[in-house]
Amino acid sequence: MLDATLQSQLAAYLERVTLPMDIVASLGDDDNSIEMRGLLQTIQSLRSDKITVRYDGQDARKPSFSLKRVGTDTDLRFAGLPLGHEFTSLVLALLWTGGHPPKVEQDVIDQIKALQLPVGEDYRFEVYMSLTCHNCPDVVQALSLMAIYNPRIKTTVIEGGAFQQEVADREIMAVPSVYLNGQLFGNGRMLVEEIVAKLDTGAADKDAAKLSAKDPFDVLIVGGGPAGAAAAVYAARKGIRVGVVAERFGGQTNDTLAIENYISVLETDGPKFAAALEAQTRSYGVDIMNLQQATRLVPATRTGDLIEVVLANGGSLKAKTVILSTGARWRNVNVPGEAQYKNKGVAYCPHCDGPLFKGKRTAVIGGGNSGVEAAIDLAGIVQHVTLVEFADQLKADAVLVNKLKSLPNVTIHANAQTTEITGADGKVNGLRFRDRASGQEHTEALEGVFVQIGLVPNTEWLKGVVDLSKFGEIEVDAKGHTNVPGVFAAGDCTTVPFKQIVIAAGEGSKAALSAFDHLIRAPLALAA
Repeated sequence: MLDATLQSQLAAYLERVTLPMDIVASLGDDDNSIEMRGLLQTIQSLRSDKITVRYDGQDARKPSFSLKRVGTDTDLRFAGLPLGHEFTSLVLALLWTGGHPPKVEQDVIDQIKALQLPVGEDYRFEVYMSLTCHNCPDVVQALSLMAIYNPRIKTTVIEGGAFQQEVADREIMAVPSVYLNGQLFGNGRMLVEEIVAKLDTGAADKDAAKLSAKDPFDVLIVGGGPAGAAAAVYAARKGIRVGVVAERFGGQTNDTLAIENYISVLETDGPKFAAALEAQTRSYGVDIMNLQQATRLVPATRTGDLIEVVLANGGSLKAKTVILSTGARWRNVNVPGEAQYKNKGVAYCPHCDGPLFKGKRTAVIGGGNSGVEAAIDLAGIVQHVTLVEFADQLKADAVLVNKLKSLPNVTIHANAQTTEITGADGKVNGLRFRDRASGQEHTEALEGVFVQIGLVPNTEWLKGVVDLSKFGEIEVDAKGHTNVPGVFAAGDCTTVPFKQIVIAAGEGSKAALSAFDHLIRAPLALAA
């Protein structure tokens, strides 16, 4: 089931298991059940003194297995084979069940344990994932951790490919999809802190008070992508007090499948790169305040005053200097049907959601590198791909365009304006577009539409405070200065051309050095 390398790695991890656990499998006669039996036999053989496996489970979902620490009432189940991107989730579930501590802040663990429900009620989570989804492991691991640390939380992880009828019945068209007690709880990537906050209704007020009580920072960075992380490292190396407040540390890199052009890193994937950014930032003692949205910037009114960043939960942070590195997000096509059918056929991540459209007809809107790469990726999975590009020719690299044109199940429409995403019974059933040269209207019958038309900077909250370009980018000079004293900016949210990871990191480093220069010169300005 596992090759020699994976078995060796798994054996090393399982040496950290210190508490006994039971694995109870519910198997059928299908190929997946046979593979699951082989996987569980391998796991038991690697740590038979601590792991007991039984095959007398009665779960209706087959194949599946439950993990339970001996002497506890926890309930964590995997339905389908947790391989691919989810193999790490399986390993972590084994380690945590076996007593190995997770790399999660203790206050989060305490919050999980303290979640209260009425007597006789439980939180019953079902999370649907695909083995190619790089956003799914965060959600799977979060809900697994919660089930292990709170017996009132029951978690079942379901591999959609093994339970296709169940996915169809629930009309799941995007992963990860999470259900709580039978009702949709959330779609997309969620960290454990986000899930706990949704369940703990008093969490926001407590978090706001905790943040507002923090001492002022020398440098406060808003945004935790490559620009923000680089700024934090460079600033912290100066021996000053540095904080990062971010909606999602790692930013867009969390959604990037492959990174092969970051100098000195031959190849990696987005989630690994984001985790490395956070690890290096934390190693310098930077105060990382994750899952926080900035809503207002209050500049200093006079030299020597502090700058304030107000947060969505009502808290606020103060600093002598601020670096804005809020990045950008996927641009919406803004046609009728897009918002209505989001996660019901309208998707933005072909790597995550592509397998859900196996054998179906799909479209990609956008002819840049992202759009063409998405179309090539989908062509290997779906029945047919229709690519629609507004410009009169595809803007992607020639090698990608040539590859796309060589695929027999791809149709390209350039000089075409998307006018509507249509649907029926709550899900997508077609795409309408207009030939910009002839004016002729076209309708394509299909089940999925992937939007890949570029990025929009996350700067709406800064309008009227810092100068923005007509595209909403923060205007900066060669040293990262904005028009507001003490406020700097870096990365994809700025007017610096070429939105690339390596460029964002360089700009973040530059902004940190400029902020430090501002700090050391400030006393001279005050004395004058």
